[in-house]
Amino acid sequence: MCESVGFSDVRTYIASGNVVFKSRLSAKSVKAALKRCLEAYAGKPVGVLIRTGQEMEEVLAANPFKSTAPNRTVAIFLDTPPPAETLDGVSGQQTEEIALGKREIYVHYGTGMADSKLKIPVAKTGTARNMNTVAKLAEMSAE
Repeated sequence: MCESVGFSDVRTYIASGNVVFKSRLSAKSVKAALKRCLEAYAGKPVGVLIRTGQEMEEVLAANPFKSTAPNRTVAIFLDTPPPAETLDGVSGQQTEEIALGKREIYVHYGTGMADSKLKIPVAKTGTARNMNTVAKLAEMSAE
């Protein structure tokens, strides 16, 4: 799909929608092209979030929970900066720690995600990746 719209050096990482590629198009044009392809494939609109390799490095560096297990900390990627009142809408928070980033919400699930009841309404249009995945995508984009 990515190659069909002219992207080069296309590589995927695990089966959860992670694609690293090169393109001369703007982020807006890349997003539009991917959305068109995905909608044609799936028969309905599919959300697309774009980050450059540099931005992935920045997300990794900005992780406020660096001293915790990377598989228990996620970055929830958003299209826009999380609103200042994001934390006011949170429900079900138990041991989870939450911090706002540039266009991300960081969540550390201290006791794991399996039993978490955490709900962050602003995050429903985003997609989460744990810090191991963020690190791997940053590494792949640097290659």
